[in-house]
Amino acid sequence: MLRLLSTRSPAVVRRPSRSLSTFANQDRLPRLPVPELNDTAGRYLRSLQPLLGSAEYAQAEKAVSSFVGNDGLGPVLQRRLQEVDRSAANSWLEDIWLNKAYLEWRGPSYINVNWFATIADNPDMPLVTDAPRGRLTSVQIMRAARLVVHLLEANDAVNSQTLPPETQRGGTPMCMNQFKWQFGTTRVARPGRDEVVNQYPSTAKHILLMYRNQTVEVPVYGADGGRASLAQITSQLAQATKRVDSALDKDRNQQQHPSVANLTAGHRDDWAKARQLLELDAANRASLATVDSALFGVCLDVDVDPQDTSDIQRTVGVLNHSDAGSNRWFDKSMQLIVMNSGRFGVNCEHTPVDALTTGRLLMEISEKERGPFKDSAPCAQLAEPVPIQWNVTPDVARIIDKVRGDAGALARNLRILQCGADQYGAHWIKTHAGASPDAYFQVALQAAYFRHYGKPTPTYESSSLRRFLHGRTETIRSCTVESLDFARILDDSSASLQKKIALFQRAVAAHVELSAAAAAGRGVDRHLLGLRAQLRSEEEAARASLFQDPAYAQSMTFGLSTSNVTPGERFRGGFAPVTADGYGVSYAMDKSDIKFSVSEWLDSPVTDAPAFRDTIRSTLADLHHAASKHAGST
Repeated sequence: MLRLLSTRSPAVVRRPSRSLSTFANQDRLPRLPVPELNDTAGRYLRSLQPLLGSAEYAQAEKAVSSFVGNDGLGPVLQRRLQEVDRSAANSWLEDIWLNKAYLEWRGPSYINVNWFATIADNPDMPLVTDAPRGRLTSVQIMRAARLVVHLLEANDAVNSQTLPPETQRGGTPMCMNQFKWQFGTTRVARPGRDEVVNQYPSTAKHILLMYRNQTVEVPVYGADGGRASLAQITSQLAQATKRVDSALDKDRNQQQHPSVANLTAGHRDDWAKARQLLELDAANRASLATVDSALFGVCLDVDVDPQDTSDIQRTVGVLNHSDAGSNRWFDKSMQLIVMNSGRFGVNCEHTPVDALTTGRLLMEISEKERGPFKDSAPCAQLAEPVPIQWNVTPDVARIIDKVRGDAGALARNLRILQCGADQYGAHWIKTHAGASPDAYFQVALQAAYFRHYGKPTPTYESSSLRRFLHGRTETIRSCTVESLDFARILDDSSASLQKKIALFQRAVAAHVELSAAAAAGRGVDRHLLGLRAQLRSEEEAARASLFQDPAYAQSMTFGLSTSNVTPGERFRGGFAPVTADGYGVSYAMDKSDIKFSVSEWLDSPVTDAPAFRDTIRSTLADLHHAASKHAGST
């Protein structure tokens, strides 16, 4: 199943109206329709055309025809899915997607599900470039406290329903339900299938602090519900770190003791087994409840070197996996990570909320932390920070050791490169190439892959379904006949510039059409997933000819998994590849430049991220040259 940084969405507009509550538009939202079976079958076959030879395609056509025919299993599964739609409170896809894409995934989620982002530095708080390893800094505490204040403001706005609702350009409302799952939300490991714990309104009075691999409950609301001031939160964080330091100083060996937090980086069934063992102890049950209910996590990283700040690739490693999961509780929906240099990033659990939604909050707190700030009055009866205690049995300690080893191996196998192309950006693409910036990059990426490997590959691009009630995402299958035609001709020296530009424009138009269809609920993958979820036996699965045909699995083995994370001036997200021999590519089409990242698994005999990065850059440069030359000749 796919677990991607989900961002592709039409332009979003905030409507800051005092009279319009956060969820005022929910009743106006349509339900996600169940597509017609034959329509999805046609779109699916179209997506196979650039990927298959004639014999393979003929076999796929036969399998699809048998599946959707009157005697096929497709109509049966369609009727069952329509019944699911009639009985679902909000969306036929909601629970299917949550379970199949996330909660039933048993591999480690800390890299495969979670996403990370680097956030722009705060010019008002210059980085400490020579902070030695192990030392907490004042700028680290100050920046963390300021960020906490603004994120608590967002929590209060969601609770009071004063966060402005979002609409697409043109006024189409967008579903705001995901904001109810931003705070006080935690994924909980359970055997076979995890669960998500959440409370809305999010009325917990504390956040979770991770410091030196220890967990601390830090109250940020007073007994009467008043929010702590910036001065109080600064003091709370400082006091919490002193208590951890004092406890570790008393027992020098404590740092070598197993950390329960490390379990969140493990295989989900390993973590589920350890959690069951922990829950046999009443004190541990209380500690887990404290962690689960915390509004969000704050990680103060001191076990980092100055190079972890100066080298962007090392910064990415800290934010993405943090030395095999150290100083993180990866199951929290949001973790703010502040290094001792003052650099800030995030690591977020993807299950209940898509990155575009969380990204709005992160961009807003990044904007608010700059400039002067008038502090609020202190709240009354603010409790002191309390280190969270754990009783770790030998059996749990052995699982922690296993998880540490497994997580370390997984982290060492992942490479993520932050890249860019600064010759031009979205403004030039719109005004000179006359193209959608997203479609431009996707077509260029297809050409780059073909240039690099001499063949196309199945490609996943995330598209938002938030125009529908409780909508999440759909897939744009970006590898098209049109993009392949352009990829083939780009390096053909015998082809005219006019022919190349004409095929490029056809490819862009095809991508724009696919993107619009996906955003309107007329994609391929979510409907097919819904149909597969209606299979009731192995016998039925064997009869489902579309799913049994090798082309189905081939078309879902995404050699390119991609997400548009525009804008990228302050927020640069990334994620791991979703297939063993594939790449993960996130990109931001900013006004004057293009930012992108490329990830790979190092044990793959197929991928080479540095070389592919260079091919993407050269392809973008060549496309810029061709489009500029064509524009100058017309």
